[in-house]
Amino acid sequence: MTVTADFIAQIVIFIFGTTSILLIARKNKWGFVVALIAQPFWFYTTYVNHQWGAFIVSFIYTASWIYGLYEWFWRKK
Repeated sequence: MTVTADFIAQIVIFIFGTTSILLIARKNKWGFVVALIAQPFWFYTTYVNHQWGAFIVSFIYTASWIYGLYEWFWRKK
């Protein structure tokens, strides 16, 4: 088996994606940070594989994760 950059990206997406969902489900603000770490890998793999719908949705997810960071880390309550 040849290990490609896309294969590595898929592994990173799996690890960071599932971790971020679990953290957010437990109301842990660090889930948003972990989710943002995965986003460049989403952009890469969707671009390389010409998955344009998922590529565009990646921008929406990125904005959502940034909004979550704002809400949990900086917004005055």
